[in-house]
Amino acid sequence: MIYIHVPFCRSFCTYCDFYSELLGEEAGPLKRYTDELCAEIKRRSGEMDDSLKTLYFGGGTPSLLPLTHLTRILLTLEECGHGGPYREFTMEVNPDDIVEKGLPYAQSLKALGVNRISIGVQSFDDELLRWMNRRHDALCAKEAFRIVREAGIDNISLDLIFGLSNLSDKGWESTIDQALELNPEHISCYQLSVEGESLLAALVEKGEYEEASDELCRHQYDILCQKMKAAGYSHYEISNFAKPGFEAVHNGGYWQRRPYVGLGPSAHSFSGKGRSWNDEILEDYHLTSEALSVEDEKVETLMLALRTARGIDAEFLTANCLPENINRLVKAGALVKTGSRYRIPEDHFFVSDEIIRELV
Repeated sequence: MIYIHVPFCRSFCTYCDFYSELLGEEAGPLKRYTDELCAEIKRRSGEMDDSLKTLYFGGGTPSLLPLTHLTRILLTLEECGHGGPYREFTMEVNPDDIVEKGLPYAQSLKALGVNRISIGVQSFDDELLRWMNRRHDALCAKEAFRIVREAGIDNISLDLIFGLSNLSDKGWESTIDQALELNPEHISCYQLSVEGESLLAALVEKGEYEEASDELCRHQYDILCQKMKAAGYSHYEISNFAKPGFEAVHNGGYWQRRPYVGLGPSAHSFSGKGRSWNDEILEDYHLTSEALSVEDEKVETLMLALRTARGIDAEFLTANCLPENINRLVKAGALVKTGSRYRIPEDHFFVSDEIIRELV
């Protein structure tokens, strides 16, 4: 599993707190980034685990990366023995980049081996998109989807956001319906959170935005679950829905605690026994590492497995959690045992953090 962080954006979204640099018209930052990244690939090639054989470009905005730079990165991976074809090669894209660059760009991505595209739609409500400071509108998002599909990509995921106090039931239902009309293979839906350095945090502090209540967030989540179930999508992880056979392989590796290498500024890695992360700077970034205790590993295993519909091995749960806590949650319907595994049922997914805290 290899993750590559592309830390550039044309503008910053209202809610975002991920590390990213504002990209102008100059080509210098992109070249320096690619130079540094390729050097890191060569330096860390021995850490890479190809057992799952996935490659994921996230950001930031990976679709800002010129094809020449992307090609150079892929060639460097190949030179180091970690080239394609990949079981899953995901590229995150912004709708406006796809529409601006057109079908030839999308076809080039496929020719380079990309077989899964994740489109950052977030909403099909133009007013909300402007509030989020997104650079596309609903029509642009739909055109981007059409272009990617025409390019022959048969695994497309859409990102949507809920948990906004300024999102009406009608608007949320409309966004979900318009997403489903496109017939994507996968939909990821994330609850809006107020992050420390985001513009949204400043708006909250100034009293210009009121966070959505837990009750409202739960209501919007329930609407989402009902509509996705009716459309035939599997709710295989708290925030993710897929048609059968299109569950995200790379992200699934995270939930199974498989080793992965994160490359690029601010990217995180996991060796199986410890975690590491790069500095949040564009050049000359360094890796910081920490070992995980046995207790850390147990908590991570529990937390990540219970995020999924598959759940966790019953033997592991009973060996590491108090029986009275397990029994109380089972009696309350917050845990269900199916065969040799315990899982959190869908109607309790929204409060999974509380359930996990009771267990750990």
